[in-house]
Amino acid sequence: MPSVSRALPGAAVRSVRRAARTRHVRLPVSASVCLAACAALIGPVTAAGTAGAAGARQPGYSVTALKLPVRAGGRDCTLDADLYRPAGVDAAHPAPAVLTTNGFGGSKSDGSTDAIARAFAARGYVALAYSGLGFGRTGCPISLDDPDIDGRAASGILDFLAGQRTARDGTRVDFVTKDGPRDPRVGMFGGSYGGAIQLATASVDGRLDALVPLITWHDLAYAMAPNNADRTFGVTGPQPGAYKYQWTNGFYLIGEAQGLLHPRLDASRAGGAGCVHFVAQACETKKLLNSGRYPAARTEAVLGYARSVSPVSYLASVRTPTLLVQGQADTLFNLNEAAATFETLRAQGTETAMIWQSWGHSGGMTDPAEGELDLAKGNFESSYVGRRVLAWFGRHLRHEWGTDTGPAFAYYRDWVRRGPVYGTSEVFPGGVPRQLYLSGDGRLVDSRADVVSGDRSYRNWRMASNHSESSLAELLRLPNRTPYDSRGTYLDWTSDPVRGRPVDVVGAPRATLRVHSPEAERTQRSGDAADRLLLFIKLYDVAPNGGKTLIHRLVAPVRVPDVTREFTVDLPAIVHRFDRGHRLRFVIAASDTAYFGNRGTKPVTVRSSREHTGTLELPVVTEALDGVGEVTDAVADGVTDGVTGGTS
Repeated sequence: MPSVSRALPGAAVRSVRRAARTRHVRLPVSASVCLAACAALIGPVTAAGTAGAAGARQPGYSVTALKLPVRAGGRDCTLDADLYRPAGVDAAHPAPAVLTTNGFGGSKSDGSTDAIARAFAARGYVALAYSGLGFGRTGCPISLDDPDIDGRAASGILDFLAGQRTARDGTRVDFVTKDGPRDPRVGMFGGSYGGAIQLATASVDGRLDALVPLITWHDLAYAMAPNNADRTFGVTGPQPGAYKYQWTNGFYLIGEAQGLLHPRLDASRAGGAGCVHFVAQACETKKLLNSGRYPAARTEAVLGYARSVSPVSYLASVRTPTLLVQGQADTLFNLNEAAATFETLRAQGTETAMIWQSWGHSGGMTDPAEGELDLAKGNFESSYVGRRVLAWFGRHLRHEWGTDTGPAFAYYRDWVRRGPVYGTSEVFPGGVPRQLYLSGDGRLVDSRADVVSGDRSYRNWRMASNHSESSLAELLRLPNRTPYDSRGTYLDWTSDPVRGRPVDVVGAPRATLRVHSPEAERTQRSGDAADRLLLFIKLYDVAPNGGKTLIHRLVAPVRVPDVTREFTVDLPAIVHRFDRGHRLRFVIAASDTAYFGNRGTKPVTVRSSREHTGTLELPVVTEALDGVGEVTDAVADGVTDGVTGGTS
């Protein structure tokens, strides 16, 4: 993946790297991990210059810098924008438009946003790139893609593209295709913060014609403090979970640093509640999470804000055709977020499709020659995702109604060395559930009859003793220590080696568990969610030589709702092949260095017997784990048919 740091000014890069040698005063994490978001959150990929125009079909385009006054959230805001007009496009020969904006911390001029606009202008679309509210030279504070603020601001851009309002210098657009006097034909494309804004805008303005949000969120409350236990729908469930402080403080610091990165900002950028550049509610959310204290009424009110400005709260109003693209290598916004948005849109009849590509906020970019879209290179025609995007816009923006926009669900397979690297399906979720049992002797077995009775226990330390990742290390090219679990602070269960054909898992594994912890049972009655027991659940692939891999460094934090009863855990979805001779290892850990941990010491025991034991369910799209159990030919055929391309 191209270095994100290349998109930053040299001084900012040096500051981030110098910070790697210091400790954050307030939190047990290096300042570089917090400040790293200054680079990492700029967007999905970055590169300097105009490389996004590679492969251009048009002879050229002009670029005009504009200031667009809008009204948003009761404030007057001025958007800093660039308008890209392809050669030959005029009032007599209009073209549809693509609107794009930056990831968190970026601007219209960063490598990713600029490259996107140039790529679409080179393919004959009018493109408009703008700096989102609170970023670059755009006014008003950061409001987390709130539909009533950020969405309304983007709606003002649609008025401009319809010729209904002018830029500050009097520029008026009369060359965008229209479906009505005030209805320009416009799509949106962008990643992360530039992804959620698309859904926010569509929820308040039905004029949008097509959306392509990449690597974005469904529920910010889940993204910042995930709780994977007893979900109510999608990723939404009891709150808060475990505070993902490295990522969240990265967002906060880059937001507050805007005045340093862009001097002489206008007064409308002033924030509230003690924050320099965030709206008051966002500031209060960060303060609550950092406090480590979560009394029920205040927590519901404060985290309720994060949820209220997230797609989970307004998708019912989104009717614009939406192609969702999410990254497998993403500990910030995991695949479950896109799946929740996809299933909501599909259930209400909104045209939608979903792609699970390789790369996300945590790296994962492969060689574009292997079929992945690299925005900096603009390889739309030669990549699977790129072709799907062009087809989506071709159908919905150019009204090329015969265009095949592809299957409902597609997923990148890193194990394929020849033939299509994407598996596809019209069904989601796909595959056949394969249930394994947690035996008292530390084995994962395929039959309840093979469960050995026994108790196994661990004890958490006062400091984090288990490690999955330094959240921003991959993007900053900083060392990212190999995941580890300290002795006595975790439990694991391991399957027999896979025999015969490899096992392909596509989707979110689900565990059903019950744990015993007298101390947690006592403290969970306090009325403060921080006193409830935290667990960190994860899956490893163990190679024949004993080497183990934490799949994409993903973790499922769980704040146990009630230790006196059974609960379910939806792990982050994966696309992973367990190859011949490999084993699956299921781990329950006491802590994780990327999250706030348990308050106090809470010993945990897991009891197994044939009558009562934990289970792990895997969505398998080829044969089951031969070493753990067998499956009939009929079932195997059903699995393969469920998701085409499941074998290579």
